Amino acid sequence: MDSLFPAIFVLSVFSVFSLAQSSTIGVHHISSILDIQDRERASPAVQLAAARGVLKRLLPSHSFAFEFHLISKEQCRGKSCFIIRNNPSSYPYEHDEPEILIAGVTAVEVLAGLHWYLKYWCGAHISWEKTGGVQLFSVPKSGSLPSVQDSGVLVQRPVPWNYYQNAVTSSYSFAWWDWKRWEKEIDWMALQGINLPLAFTGQEAIWKKVFEEKFNITSSELDDFFGGPAFLAWSRMANLHGWGGPLPQSWFDQQLDLQKKILSRMYELGMTPVLPAFSGDVPAAFSYKFPSAKITRLGNWFSVRSDPRWCCTYLLDATDPLFVEVGGAFIEQQLEEYGRTSHIYNCDTFDENTPPVDDPKYISSLGAAIFRGMQSGDNDSVWLMQVKKIEVFIS
Repeated sequence: MDSLFPAIFVLSVFSVFSLAQSSTIGVHHISSILDIQDRERASPAVQLAAARGVLKRLLPSHSFAFEFHLISKEQCRGKSCFIIRNNPSSYPYEHDEPEILIAGVTAVEVLAGLHWYLKYWCGAHISWEKTGGVQLFSVPKSGSLPSVQDSGVLVQRPVPWNYYQNAVTSSYSFAWWDWKRWEKEIDWMALQGINLPLAFTGQEAIWKKVFEEKFNITSSELDDFFGGPAFLAWSRMANLHGWGGPLPQSWFDQQLDLQKKILSRMYELGMTPVLPAFSGDVPAAFSYKFPSAKITRLGNWFSVRSDPRWCCTYLLDATDPLFVEVGGAFIEQQLEEYGRTSHIYNCDTFDENTPPVDDPKYISSLGAAIFRGMQSGDNDSVWLMQVKKIEVFIS
C-alpha cells in the first residue's frame, strides 16, 4: 500500500485532526458529520458522470481508456482511498476498450487516482498555469498505456478532508473569474484530491436578501456596506466597508448564479464545499434601524486612514438577541437559495482587526453566539475557523 495521496494539504488540518483523534468528543463529532455527508452525497451515477466529464476535458483522446467505479470504505480498509488496476479483458487491446480501472470512495478519490496514474506511470504534470500548467505530452496513446503492478495500487486518504483556499483568495485570485475558469479550477481541485474547498462566491447576494427582506435595510443603505469586487475579502472580514463599491444589481445576480454552478459541480464530485457564516459585521443602517441594539464601531484598519467613508465597521454585540437571529437568517437563506448544504461553515473573527474588548470572556461569548447562529439555521453545523493558517473544527 502506498502512503502518498496526490493533494495540496494544509498541515494544520493534519494537526487538528490528530488532536481530534486524541479526544473522544472530537472523534464523535467528526465521525457524526462524516456519516451525514456520506448519506447526503450525490449518487454514484452523478459522481461518475462528473468524473468522466473531468477526464474528457483533461484528456479527450483517452476518454475510453479509463473506466471509473465507486467503492465503499470497507473495500479501502476502512478509509477513503483509490484503487488502480489493469483491465485484464483489454489484452489484446481493442478500440474503445478501457485499459485502466480506477475505483474510489467518491469522484474526488477516483480523479485523484487518475492524476496519480498519469503522474507516476506516464510522467505527466497537472498544475496551475504559472507552475507548469497541464503537461500531458508524455502520456502514451490509447492502447499503449503502461500497466500497473498485477496486484494493483491502493492509496488511502490519510485524513478525511483536504482543505483549500483562505478568506482572501477570493479577492487575490478569483474576483473576475467566470464559470469556464471556475470549472477548470474545480477540475484541478478534484485531480489534486481536494474535497474541502471554501465556497464564498455570491454571498453578497445572500446578505442583500437577508438585510432587505428580514431586517428592512434598503438597497441604497447597503451601497456603502459592500466593497467592490476586488476588495470583497476585506469587506467580508469587516476591515473596511464601501471601498470600490457600490455593487450593481447585475453583479449580485451574476455572482449568485455563478455560485450555484460552483456548488452544483462540487457536490456532483462528492466534495464538501464550505459556506460562509455571520461574524457580527452589520451595515451602518443597523444602528438607527435598531436603536436599542448593542453595536460597536471597530477601529481603523491599516490602509483607510480613519476615513469614515471606509473605516471603522459596525459590530453587533454577541449578547444582543439580534446576533443569533441574523446568523440563523443567513444560513437559512443560503439553504433556500442552494437547496442543500454540507453543514461546514467558515467564520473568522477579528481577521486583521482588534477586538473592542480585551477580555477572553468577550471572545468566548462572541464565539458562542456565532455558533448558536449557525445552529439556529442548521442543527448539524460544524464551524471551521481559519486563524493564522490553523484550521479548527468546532461542533
